[in-house]
Amino acid sequence: MKMNCQFLRKACIKRLIYITFVLISSCMEAQVVNVSGNWNASIPVITEAGSNYAGTYDNSGSTGTNQIILSGTLPGSFLNLLSSSGAKMTMRYTPNPWNSSLTLAAKRTGGTTAIHGVCLFCTSSINGGATYIPISQTADVTFVTFSFSGVLGLANSVTFADINLILQLAGVSVTVPANTYSARIVFTIVAN
Repeated sequence: MKMNCQFLRKACIKRLIYITFVLISSCMEAQVVNVSGNWNASIPVITEAGSNYAGTYDNSGSTGTNQIILSGTLPGSFLNLLSSSGAKMTMRYTPNPWNSSLTLAAKRTGGTTAIHGVCLFCTSSINGGATYIPISQTADVTFVTFSFSGVLGLANSVTFADINLILQLAGVSVTVPANTYSARIVFTIVAN
């Protein structure tokens, strides 16, 4: 009789562990970052000997496809785990090809957040990124942080939208070999 009780206990523990993993995995959803737009720096042609480029260019006055807008979603399960500390969006670039004399930086203008679901006394906000932040090729750099406060236990998700991304290209000079340079910026959301 003792053996049966131990067998039943092991079976119950296994079921309990299995159910726990199922519940945890059903709550885990991916965070999403949507990027719309694509900036191609418009660099004038030098036609006179002894001239140089302005050196720094940005997309601050861009409209249409040259305007870059970030939006996305942080799922409720992500927020429940991070309710006291928030989350951050990091960035880095991958060259295709690139010249080491050129540098990239980014800043944001605007941005809104909204909490979806039943949540008491909840607030969310976007912080940072108001000044140019150099983008690295070798390490993730924090671009903005998302702060949450309140009772987030019943929140389904938080969305962010209308983050206008201003990119800055610097180091443009006649000393940089003539070529087409491009880079892709990768944004990631992680626990803060």
